[in-house]
Amino acid sequence: MTTAFVDGLIFVGDGRILEHATVLVDGDRIVKLTEGDIPIPKETLKVPLAGRTLLPGLIDCHVHLCLDGSADPITSSMGEPPAINTLKAAQFARETLMAGVTSVRDLGGQDGVDFSIRDAIRSGLIPGPRMLASGRMICMTGGHGWQIGREADGPDGVRKAAREQIKAGADLLKFMATGGIMTPGVEPGSEQFTEEELRSGIQEAHKAGKKTAAHAQGTQGILNALRAGIDSIEHGIYLNEETISLMLKRDVPLVPTLSAPYQIESKGVEAGIPAFAVDKTLRVKPFYLESVRMARKEGVRVALGTDAGTPFNLHGENLGELQRLVEVGYSTMEALESGTRIAAQVLGLENKLGTIEEGKLADLIVVEGNPLEDIGLLLKTEAIHLVMQGGKLVKGE
Repeated sequence: MTTAFVDGLIFVGDGRILEHATVLVDGDRIVKLTEGDIPIPKETLKVPLAGRTLLPGLIDCHVHLCLDGSADPITSSMGEPPAINTLKAAQFARETLMAGVTSVRDLGGQDGVDFSIRDAIRSGLIPGPRMLASGRMICMTGGHGWQIGREADGPDGVRKAAREQIKAGADLLKFMATGGIMTPGVEPGSEQFTEEELRSGIQEAHKAGKKTAAHAQGTQGILNALRAGIDSIEHGIYLNEETISLMLKRDVPLVPTLSAPYQIESKGVEAGIPAFAVDKTLRVKPFYLESVRMARKEGVRVALGTDAGTPFNLHGENLGELQRLVEVGYSTMEALESGTRIAAQVLGLENKLGTIEEGKLADLIVVEGNPLEDIGLLLKTEAIHLVMQGGKLVKGE
C-alpha cells in the first residue's frame, strides 16, 4: 500500500522542522520527503496533516513489560503464573504502541515473558512496539532486582550468566552495577558488580554482536560500568565530572528514566508503595535531577527511557517522560530528539529508525496540534491521531 502524508508540519528528527511538506510511504519504507506538493500515485491513501504534526515513531529505551505498574510490581508479578504475566504483557505492549511508541528496549523480564511477547509481535500475532529484549537482569547474589534476575558472582559466574541469556535469545544484556530503589536492603549509591565482573559479561555480549546496558546509580558503579565497556548507563543518579568526562570520551548515552522517581514521589506510601522505596526516592531526588541537568550541559547524549512497569509508571503513558525532561531544562526539540534520533542510536537501529528520511522504515505518528509548542499533547491518548509501524496503519483511519 502507498500512503501520502500531505500538507503538514513535519518533525524530521534531525533538527529540521518542515512546513507544508509531504511524506510518501510505499510498503514498509519512506520513499519521499519533500517540502511542497509532489505528484501522488493513483490509489494512494492520502492523510491530510492540516493542523497536525507528523513525527517519527517514538522509542522508549527502558521498559519492563512483565511488570504491571502496581504499587509493588515485582511482588505482584512473582505472585502470578507465567501465563497471566504473559497475557498482561501483551496488553501492555498494545497500550504502548497505541500511545505512539513504536519501538522499545525491554530491560528485564522473567520466565521468558519478554521473549515470548517480542516474538509474538514480530510474527504479527499481537500488536506491540518493535522490541529488543534483554532477558533476565544479571545481578550479584542478593543484588538489586535479584527477585526476577539471574544472580551471579565473580567474572566466571557473570560470564556464564551472560552466555545463558544469549542462548535464550536476548537481543542485548543488562547488568546491575549498583543497588537501586525497589529492592529492600540495598543502597542506590553502592556498587555491586566489580569492574572485572562487568567486563567479563560485557565481553560475552560484544563477542555475540550485542549491546549492553547497566543499571548504574552510584558514582563508583557508573565508573565500573564505563571502564568495563558498557554501551548505555541507565538512571545515572550520582554523576560527577569524572563520570561525565568518561561518558563523553566513550560516547556512552544516559537513559535517565525520570518517570520512575516522579511517580513514586507523587503517589507515596498512601498508594501502597513500600516505605523503603519512597524513602530512597526522596533521598536521591536532588542528586538525580542535578545529574540529568549536568548531562545536558556537558553534551552527553540523553535518550528517552521510562522504566515503565515500576510503581504507577504505566505502560501507555510512556511519553510523560518527555514532560519530565522539559521540566528539568531540556527544550522540546531536545526532548523529542531523545525519543527519536538518539533513542534509535541507543538501540543500534539508527539506520532504520529515529528520523523521517528516505529509505528508513515507516514508523510514523500523527499528532493533533504541535507538540513543539506544547509537549503535553503527547500525553493525551486522543491527540495521537494515527500510528504507522513499518508502513502499516495500526491506529487511526
